[in-house]
Amino acid sequence: MRRLFALALAALLACQAATADDSRAGRRLGPGGDDGTDSGVGDQAVLYDGRGLTTVRIKDIAQLQSSRDNQLVGYGLVIGLNGSGDGLRNAPFTEQSIRAMLENLGIASEGERSRAKNVAAVIVTANLPPFVQPGARIDVSVSSLGDATSLQGGTLVMTPLKAPNGEIYAVAQGPVFISGFTAQGQAETLTQGVPTAGRVPNGAIVERAVEAAFASLGTLILQLRNADFSTAVRMTDTINDYSMERFGRRVAAEQDSRTVVIKKPDKISAARFFAELENLVVDADAPARVVVDERTGTIVIGNQVRIARVAVSHGALTVRITEAPRIVQPEPFSEGETAVEPFTAIEAGQPDAQVAVLDGPDLQTLVAGLNRLGVKPDGIIAILQGIKSAGALQADLVLQ
Repeated sequence: MRRLFALALAALLACQAATADDSRAGRRLGPGGDDGTDSGVGDQAVLYDGRGLTTVRIKDIAQLQSSRDNQLVGYGLVIGLNGSGDGLRNAPFTEQSIRAMLENLGIASEGERSRAKNVAAVIVTANLPPFVQPGARIDVSVSSLGDATSLQGGTLVMTPLKAPNGEIYAVAQGPVFISGFTAQGQAETLTQGVPTAGRVPNGAIVERAVEAAFASLGTLILQLRNADFSTAVRMTDTINDYSMERFGRRVAAEQDSRTVVIKKPDKISAARFFAELENLVVDADAPARVVVDERTGTIVIGNQVRIARVAVSHGALTVRITEAPRIVQPEPFSEGETAVEPFTAIEAGQPDAQVAVLDGPDLQTLVAGLNRLGVKPDGIIAILQGIKSAGALQADLVLQ
């Protein structure tokens, strides 16, 4: 009996030890360096934590100062329009451009005025990406310059695109694609979208590369897309922790709320060095902000927004005015006349008026309190503006 009890006790202790070993084996090092428990979803970066911070890669919140776009602009003609082009009497520059184009093609233009309605003068814009080489293709945007009603079905004629220094860096040509349309009859016109602006996908060929000395850079400058001192300091510490383990020294230093300066170590290319840094994860922070677009009724509330305890009353005042004139008859044998006596009934009320207490310790509670009032987006906009004026909204209210 004692032997059986001893065997059972030994088996129980062995099961407990195995469970402890499995628990320790299932634990991993979290993104912040703390020992965290494996959730069974793999070694993915945590996207959100209880502090209201978002864990993102450096490449998603910052960009290199030396790798920026360059803007290009050009003037050209869109041909092949179905009678929706510029009126040459109202847009004389279009006729001058047609004459110049024909002369460049070796066609002598006559002195008479052209009455064609299938040509429109346009401004062509594009962004030249960094490190792009000659022969690459980029998208261009086309916008009407004259009184053309639509660019649908048109083709952009070869248009040189220039930088602010006056040099030609790309040449655009191709069919124009628009997202809007116009339908017109004798008594009514229907327009949807913007038919006088469109795009030419891959419509420009790069002819000249922007000179860049990225390979020979000894110092890399990172700029945050959203300036924040806390994020800049965290990004600096993350880079230095990695560089201490990888190169044995600290390489990053924060300069202000937007800029972090990094010194490239020796015996490694700038491209390979930044490729190692851009995938490091950082806890990104942002100020509390509420963005309101009054034109569309769009409201965006940040996670850090807080509201002090306030009481809000919201309800539309309804005033109803009813005109009910009365017919007044004279008394018999009074030699009076039938007359109309005005009668007005005015009623006022607030059937949907409600009073609710808002206390926003977190975003979910705040949204639930606003929904409890049962108001539309325009009403929520008015409530947020009133709470801001009362000093109870602990966030920046941005009106667009």
